[in-house]
Amino acid sequence: MCSPQWVRQRQCSSNTICIFISYVNIFFVLFLCNIINITEAAAARITLPGNASVSAVIIFGDSIVDTGNNNNNFKTLARSNFPPYGKDLKGGMPTGRYSNGKVPSDLIVEALGIKELLPAYLDPTLQPKDLLTGVVIAAGGAGYDPLTAQVAGVASLSDQLKQFKEYIKKLKAIAGEERANFIISNSLIFVVAGTNDISNTYFLTGLRKLEYDVPSYTDLMLNYASVFVKDLYGLGVRRIGVLNTPPIGCVPSQRTVAGGVLRECDEKQNQASQLFNSKLSAEVDDLNKNLPNSRVVYIDIYNPLLDLINNPSKYGFEVVNKGCCGTGIIEVTKLCNQIQPAGTCSDDSKYVFWDSYHPTERAYKIIVQHILDKYINFFF
Repeated sequence: MCSPQWVRQRQCSSNTICIFISYVNIFFVLFLCNIINITEAAAARITLPGNASVSAVIIFGDSIVDTGNNNNNFKTLARSNFPPYGKDLKGGMPTGRYSNGKVPSDLIVEALGIKELLPAYLDPTLQPKDLLTGVVIAAGGAGYDPLTAQVAGVASLSDQLKQFKEYIKKLKAIAGEERANFIISNSLIFVVAGTNDISNTYFLTGLRKLEYDVPSYTDLMLNYASVFVKDLYGLGVRRIGVLNTPPIGCVPSQRTVAGGVLRECDEKQNQASQLFNSKLSAEVDDLNKNLPNSRVVYIDIYNPLLDLINNPSKYGFEVVNKGCCGTGIIEVTKLCNQIQPAGTCSDDSKYVFWDSYHPTERAYKIIVQHILDKYINFFF
């Protein structure tokens, strides 16, 4: 909207009148664009209730929120620190984020006014001061099930917990024990996992199918999720957002693998996701009752993402069954690269998905805004 094409040439009776009208048009467009930009910026910033504050944001989980922890892990293929990943970040540099631009970790801290980007804990350029306002400890390819991370060759949630203990130790060395304890208890902690368990460990590879049916496997996932939250609480964490699993059967790669000739959503995976989510919601309620002075918040991303997929035009999207990278039907991580012949789409803002597994920055913005608007007050 706010482009030079908005200013149209008009027929004028004289050059003087024409120049005057052109300047009026330009002034009006610039004024309107400024109003739009201010409005969008205001909508992105979240106002916390009362005297509430957030000292830091720390995020555990998988590639939805990882900002580069796998970059130097050469045991795994679950990396994205190469073009065209990150093409819409400042400078167009790939950082290990599994999207064209910012991911939910960044969008959350930006909306809270903490900082623009949430760095990876294992980033070698991480500065001591960065620890004061939070980091991402998540690793792409991880899940609640330890086997998921083992197969992917990445840090499991238990490994991430060890890294969190290291983080706390470093934080105390920088800020002192009293302030460090305050930062931890006053932080927002998010856990984002489960998708790889269902899509990869259970359905794609079938590694758990001989031992578990879907109900018993989701019980296994739930047990690991519950223990992880309790472990975080034991380390002083008091505000924990636990995101449920998305409609994984509708992401482009799963449509390709299990959606038939028409590449429809795989309902088996979606049903497994829904079953786990219902159990997770009940478990979070129990955790809130049994962990004193805690705020454990169940966060639904299943339905917001499904709404983007089912009603794309409502949000200005056009393509939901393919990613922007390559053919869009299978490319993810190493397959989404600069030399694959299909290139990338001309306008990723029209796509819900960046690659065959991860949403675009624009889709993430809509989902994160929904999450913060709906759930932020539950943390206080």
